[in-house]
Amino acid sequence: MSEIQRQALNKVPEVTAAFWVIKILSTTVGETGADYLAVNVGLGAAVTATITAGLLAAVLALQVRERRYVPWTYWSTVVLVSVVGTQVTDILTDKLGVSLFVSTGVFAAALAAVFALWYATERTLSIHAIVTRRREAFYWLAILLTFALGTAAGDLATEALGLGFNLGVVIFGTILAALALAWRLGANPVTTFWLAYIVTRPLGASLGDLLSQAREYGGLGFGTASTSLAFFAVIVALVTSLSLVSGRPGEPAGQRRA
Repeated sequence: MSEIQRQALNKVPEVTAAFWVIKILSTTVGETGADYLAVNVGLGAAVTATITAGLLAAVLALQVRERRYVPWTYWSTVVLVSVVGTQVTDILTDKLGVSLFVSTGVFAAALAAVFALWYATERTLSIHAIVTRRREAFYWLAILLTFALGTAAGDLATEALGLGFNLGVVIFGTILAALALAWRLGANPVTTFWLAYIVTRPLGASLGDLLSQAREYGGLGFGTASTSLAFFAVIVALVTSLSLVSGRPGEPAGQRRA
């Protein structure tokens, strides 16, 4: 398969600035949106998880049926994976009493196992080679686990370890910047991509909590509804702009691929 054919068949977008912005915003929507449905609407964690899991299954089925990257389908799947991943961790912590130390370790081990099996089977973890159903299955399973792991690790840092939302944004933002610098200096692009993908989850969650939580809890008090709607509106605008671009965007010259 030629490089041009591979790019045409690949069902994952190019990793650009817009990719990371939408990814971080989607994690924030996942955090605040899940909280809004479970708490403010009063559905509870179990009902919210059931509804969003059903929506995810439907959208994921559409994503798998697509023959190429379609921005709306892809990013809708990411947003719903974010919500479901958040709910998985919240149910384990709030309903089943599982320690965040335990859930963080379990999700990290599960993600490592998926990566190991994925590489052993396909000999690559590159997101620029998602051209078969099996690779796409590995990809979305890894994505789900990164959201669950990121949620658990973020809650562990900001709540269990008492770092707070402000410091959480600073710490995870610094880690993300360090990974970007490492990539620029020649670090393995696949490794830095997946590490960055994991870190954007607690970064987005900390940002969402900082904006939405009441001031007495260390937040800015904008509320989950307002925060979710504002960030979702930005996601819609960005995805719409990507959809209007004809064809898949090319990469900048010399860009190393994950």
